[in-house]
Amino acid sequence: MAEAHAVVLLSGGLDSATALAIAREQRFVCHALSVEYGQRHAAELDAARRVAAAHGACEHRIMRVDLAGIGGSALTDRAIPVPEAPSEGIPVTYVPARNTIMLALALAWAEVLDARDIFIGVNVLDASGYPDCRPEFIEAFGRLAQLATRAGVEGRPCRIHTPLIGWTKAEIIRAGTRLQVDYAQTVSCYQADAEGRACGRCDACRLRRAGFAAAGVPDPTRYQGL
Repeated sequence: MAEAHAVVLLSGGLDSATALAIAREQRFVCHALSVEYGQRHAAELDAARRVAAAHGACEHRIMRVDLAGIGGSALTDRAIPVPEAPSEGIPVTYVPARNTIMLALALAWAEVLDARDIFIGVNVLDASGYPDCRPEFIEAFGRLAQLATRAGVEGRPCRIHTPLIGWTKAEIIRAGTRLQVDYAQTVSCYQADAEGRACGRCDACRLRRAGFAAAGVPDPTRYQGL
């Protein structure tokens, strides 16, 4: 039987590292894809390199898209401060069309690889109100992929896997711990420093810290000032 190949979107954070481990457990040959989109710091891309090397990706590519040129998000525009308190509705850390663009890049690469599977670590329960983390979005993108690609037209549509989408952060951490994911290598913070140390105050840090506490797993995150 031929090996099944998959493209795994890998941000360098906790969720995407777990998604990569799950894809590997399902015996996919994993091609990791990270996107340099103009994010405020490069620490997460450094983390993605570490995670891809440590957790079995057969190759790792970093593609570049200038979403900072569009702006509109605290993650791409330094003039917009990263919030350090919970907010209502869709937060300013939402990056317009980010997951749509990343999935489109993954879909294009999957066609070239003749891979029929894409993994993305989106999560709706612990997400901060992001519209592109919802099951409805993933379902719609799957329909788009079927219509817009040669593979789809020829009856070999690409499947979008979201293994974490309905899990709490604690459930994600427990699953990754079982799969021996080294979370010390990951960076989730929206404003990590050059060394990848987390601020401990942003929404991503709060969700991550609470997840480790709820999972009963020691938090390996390196925090600034410690």
